[in-house]
Amino acid sequence: MRELFVVLIITSLLPACFRRPYVGLLTFSWLAYMRVQDLAWGTVRNMRWSYYVAILTFAGFVMNSKRERWFMPTLRSWIMILMIALVALGVGFSMTGAGDKFQISRLMEFIKIVVIALFTTAVITTREHLRVMMWVIALSFAFYGVKSGLWGVMTMGRSSITTGPGGMLADNNDFALALAMSVPLCFHIGMSEKKEILRKVFFVSIPLIMITVLLTGSRGGFLSLVGGIGVLIWRSRNRGLGIGIGVLLGILGLILAPSNVKDRLGTLQNVEEDSSAKARFRSWAAGTRMALDNPVLGVGLNKFRSRYMDYQPNPTAQELRGDNIFVAHNSYIQIWAETGSISFFLYAVLIAMSFRSCWRIRKLASRKYYSSWMINYAVMFEASLTSFCIGSTFLNRGHFDLLYHYVALIMVFEKLALQDLNDRNLVPTQNAGQQRQLGGDGLRRVRPHGFGRGPVVQRGFRDTPAPQA
Repeated sequence: MRELFVVLIITSLLPACFRRPYVGLLTFSWLAYMRVQDLAWGTVRNMRWSYYVAILTFAGFVMNSKRERWFMPTLRSWIMILMIALVALGVGFSMTGAGDKFQISRLMEFIKIVVIALFTTAVITTREHLRVMMWVIALSFAFYGVKSGLWGVMTMGRSSITTGPGGMLADNNDFALALAMSVPLCFHIGMSEKKEILRKVFFVSIPLIMITVLLTGSRGGFLSLVGGIGVLIWRSRNRGLGIGIGVLLGILGLILAPSNVKDRLGTLQNVEEDSSAKARFRSWAAGTRMALDNPVLGVGLNKFRSRYMDYQPNPTAQELRGDNIFVAHNSYIQIWAETGSISFFLYAVLIAMSFRSCWRIRKLASRKYYSSWMINYAVMFEASLTSFCIGSTFLNRGHFDLLYHYVALIMVFEKLALQDLNDRNLVPTQNAGQQRQLGGDGLRRVRPHGFGRGPVVQRGFRDTPAPQA
């Protein structure tokens, strides 16, 4: 029955994917992040639904006579295209026959990730398009966060999560990182929604997602969660209250957390004695030697494991026996070692430019609005990127699908936000129930035309056109 339900949903969406490429992108993202096909069994679970959706979506996009562009021609788009060329060159020069087939498949996977990111910049052209896409991403992760979180509450935390739903979330560390990145999405999408019931749905999901991250036992995921929440608190209007609530929740979490979670997180206090941490330090050192010895194109995509022993001058007994899985345990070192210094520099530029866009829009929007979807989304993206950057320091997630999608979505967000900010007809919502006279409270003052003499401040979450005087 479940297989039939999944097949009916996906097949009913296929014609719409062809007619409207935007629907195809939403469907592809839903299949990638929620992995709905993994909720079924048998042949349905193993069918390449994303592949079918992609073919129909791109075919419809190519045949659409109203198509304006193939992608947004910005510096970040060209950087991603250049990264494809560099990674492909690295693969070509590193092919030795052993494992080349798998290396080619990883290259094709990376090309797919970048193509989807560029395609996103072409089909998401309105604020409503962006809003729905963020809904799809947030709810896809929230589904598993709520599902596993409720199970964790019912079992009093005695059950741990050792694997994710599948795909890019198959590893429990990757699963924890994606969930940590989804917390800022759920928070600020909820803040931006007008309907109270929708806001409650997102806010209720947040603590359950946090419980799920703890149940994975991923220390990198835990640090990502803390980093993202820290940004949300720092950017809140009442920072002191936010810090107080954060500290209180942290204390309650430590008290109520099961012993296995406490023991796992407690190893963060004794990094020097933890065997896992020692293995990470050794992997980082080996990866650095790989990068310095192959500075231009690296050792080749997905070649870190096969070349590890070549760059470990003093292997341990466990390493000689092959007991350890030789991975970088650090996304930045992984990219640097496997794809070279130029590619790593471009990767860092993508992240830095994305942060800059968030800071820029937040600063500009704060000058015009006290409360706005633009401010909420800027903080949302900033907090989620912070979660990724922290988690990537400890996890092997080079070329994470979600990061490149975020880069594209932030590009679109920046363009749409600048259009709103440059529209002189838009000012904060004029609603008497959301306004009050200002005293010495330091809130941002706005003097809308046609509404009395004194300055007022907006209390709502949405921006609407100002009435004409």
